Amino acid sequence: MNRHQLIHQIIQKQNYLCVGLDTDIDKIPQHLLSADDPVFEFNKAIINATKDFCVSYKINTAFYEAMGLKGWDALQKTIEYTPETHFTIADAKRGDIGNTSAQYAKAFFETYGFDAITVAPYMGEDSIRPFLNYKDKWTIVLGLTSNKGSEDFEQQLLQIGLPLFMEVMSKTASWGTIENLMFVVGATKAEQLATIRKQFPQHFFLVPGVGTQGGSLREVSKAALTIDGGLLVNVSRAIIYASSGEDYALAAGVVAKKYADEMRKLCEKINR
Repeated sequence: MNRHQLIHQIIQKQNYLCVGLDTDIDKIPQHLLSADDPVFEFNKAIINATKDFCVSYKINTAFYEAMGLKGWDALQKTIEYTPETHFTIADAKRGDIGNTSAQYAKAFFETYGFDAITVAPYMGEDSIRPFLNYKDKWTIVLGLTSNKGSEDFEQQLLQIGLPLFMEVMSKTASWGTIENLMFVVGATKAEQLATIRKQFPQHFFLVPGVGTQGGSLREVSKAALTIDGGLLVNVSRAIIYASSGEDYALAAGVVAKKYADEMRKLCEKINR
């Protein structure tokens, strides 16, 4: 999915919600465990209930990798079931020397057909370049993450007076374009989002941390929403685990709609 298509979906739906399918088999409703593929059955129902209220789905691959072959099978069936109209993200946080990254890119862009993948920039340009070489695919670079541990490295000030994350983002931005590169910026760092947006006025941001982690959708939107949307706000646990009973899908749809309704009100800045 290219930038124009993504923007079209956001403007058409007047929302920028990304539902995180971080599906933990230990947390899904008990009645699903007798199914041949409990994780896929859960994901399928969540997608059916939320697809009208979001523009994107993010699959955290760790929850699937932990299950071995069954997990990878569930991941493949999930990505194949996701509507083509929705932007799909492999939250895999890959990044390695060039030939290894090339295989990661092939796995997630060609074999599984994701639109985007999250990557760690620590090893430099040659670890990210293989992802950027794909047409109409997106590389989502970890910028300022939502976890407390971001203080250990990302927020440390350099001698030039900038925090490390800002230098990393600035350098990484020169490797790609606004057509193929996004940044992860955590919702729990909303006070810094406005500054980051000024530095990167046209890049899309994938924003985790709204919902269970306590990030504010209103504050995030006020700081970083653009006329093109410019945001994919990810909500995982607050939606997919809205209920642990047999009404889990219905409950997920209700919560997703709540976020979509709020986003619609915040979308006045988007050029219709």
